[in-house]
Amino acid sequence: MATLTVPTSRTGTPRVLKSRAAGKLLLLALLSAVLLPFLTRWGSGAWPHDLTVDLSKPLSTASNWVIDNRDSHPLFLYFFGYISNAVVLSVRAVYLVLLAAGWPGVTVFAALAAWRVAGLRLAAGTAVAFLACGTLGMWVPTMQTLALMVVAVLASVAVGVVLGLAAGLSDRLDRALRPVLDTMQVLPAFAYLLPVVLVFGIGVPAAVLATVVYAAPPMARLTALGLRGADPEVLEAVESLGATRRQRLLTARIPLARGELLLGLNQTIMMALSMAVIASVIGAGGLGDRVYQALASVDVGAALAAGIPIVLLAVVLDRVTAAAGDGTTRPRTIGWPYALAATVAVALATRLVHGLDWPAGWNLDIAEPVNRAVDWMTAHLYSGVPVVGGTADWAGHFTTWILDPVRDGLQWLPWWSVLLVVAALAWLIGTWATALTAVLAMAAIGVLGVWDPALDTLSQVLAAVAVTLVLGFATGVAAARSDRVERALRPVLDVFQTMPQFVYLIPVVALFGVGRAPAVAAAVVYALPAVVRITAQGLRQVDPAALESARSLGATGRQQLWQVQLPLARRSLLLALNQGVVLVLAVVIIGGLVGGGALGYNVAYGLAQGDLATGLVAGAAIVCLGLMLDRVTQPTGRRAEKGA
Repeated sequence: MATLTVPTSRTGTPRVLKSRAAGKLLLLALLSAVLLPFLTRWGSGAWPHDLTVDLSKPLSTASNWVIDNRDSHPLFLYFFGYISNAVVLSVRAVYLVLLAAGWPGVTVFAALAAWRVAGLRLAAGTAVAFLACGTLGMWVPTMQTLALMVVAVLASVAVGVVLGLAAGLSDRLDRALRPVLDTMQVLPAFAYLLPVVLVFGIGVPAAVLATVVYAAPPMARLTALGLRGADPEVLEAVESLGATRRQRLLTARIPLARGELLLGLNQTIMMALSMAVIASVIGAGGLGDRVYQALASVDVGAALAAGIPIVLLAVVLDRVTAAAGDGTTRPRTIGWPYALAATVAVALATRLVHGLDWPAGWNLDIAEPVNRAVDWMTAHLYSGVPVVGGTADWAGHFTTWILDPVRDGLQWLPWWSVLLVVAALAWLIGTWATALTAVLAMAAIGVLGVWDPALDTLSQVLAAVAVTLVLGFATGVAAARSDRVERALRPVLDVFQTMPQFVYLIPVVALFGVGRAPAVAAAVVYALPAVVRITAQGLRQVDPAALESARSLGATGRQQLWQVQLPLARRSLLLALNQGVVLVLAVVIIGGLVGGGALGYNVAYGLAQGDLATGLVAGAAIVCLGLMLDRVTQPTGRRAEKGA
């Protein structure tokens, strides 16, 4: 049968793009030939010492000033102090309300709220999820985490909406805020935990504010996107009626952006919950503290018992907020006043019979069987497995055959050749501005004096991304071509995406040992769900007319996939690649705790030792690395449209 061809446009766009790419490569080669004699003056090894800037002294001075003035300076007494007190009082008030409602009141209100928003089926699932939290013996820690998350999410939404309104209504502010939001989202949480702790000390305020920094950017981005995507005809009609700027905002722009606002709320909740364990390092308490303490004593069962409620909260909140934002009209159910009245009635009735606390006899201990399962896996899978070898052997071979050669190769390359490769990749997929940004980001790593650790981290990221893409694309294709596979994978992906990273870190170490291989494995587990989801969604959204045309020409299922679906889903596949890179990079810090070394270890060491210079410099280098990888994996909007 003849080979199918699916042109991307009627004007032969692929040929034009290939010629442009060849022209760019030729121009870059000529430029390299001209600059090569000057670049070789700095040798061919690591980044030249003369081109580095030592920030340890000014950062140490700043850290010492904060410590010396934290209890006496007006800035801390009358500004940061008031913020800290407001956070503590807000979290305590929410927690006391949850305790006053008791487990029956909280469960009833959560189920009624889910019923009001999403229907009876999700209401039943919500009730089961909250009851499961109590059954695992985690009711009080769950309420502590829920109180912290309520305040953190409300603050994140408030900050995100304000920033989103500013970016959505002003092009200048949008350009100014974009790099700030990029930094907030890419900067590892451990990197900014240290300055937050320096200012606010160990406790709830530092945990809430660190969560706000991490969770506010999605709300800001989606708010701005919704405001900018409002239908121009509707806005013009409202303006023709004489509405003021404020009236157009309140009556047209914001209502039209409802879907994006609710999606922003959904993403903010997910990211806030993902910070639960990390925030426990600085005194957040709740479920995150239980997970952290269990893992410190290598008690996988106890860590899982505390991690499951975090997953349940995340899944329930994800489903409820997603249902609220899908725009589906549902039959009118119970109203909010009736839901509150029912909750108060249940809470009062429970108080009369002294049943507000979760009954101790209803607890289910899963720690012991889980620990036995982990011990069995370690004993039978770590080594000595016939034919295939144990997981320790796999980790050793992966390190020897892949991680070591990639790292050594990157560190062997002259620093200027690395910059040229980055420029070529970014320019081929974007514009000269994209290439300049990527090169400056990579050069900033050298200026900060962490060139070799950054290349070590880059080698781990590249290896993890390669494994993630192979597994993610294959699984995503299977999910896109089979509804049964998609339904079976959905709960698994939900668990992988919402489970705190610390929880599956110990099983990974138990199976693969300590080193860079388990760090890569943890990154793959964390990034895989997003790649699978985006790939499956992109393939499912391919124009059915194109598939029908291919089938009418006698194309087999394999030909439809390779010559129709994959080319037409190019933008989604590039987005999956981009998100895989970003998510893998987000686990660099966690990998540093299990022997990954490099920048991740530097950030963790800086937090543990209170070394602001080491932690922040490594964190800034990770941001630069993330910015560079983002630019070389995600085409600009104009280029993506031409190649779509």
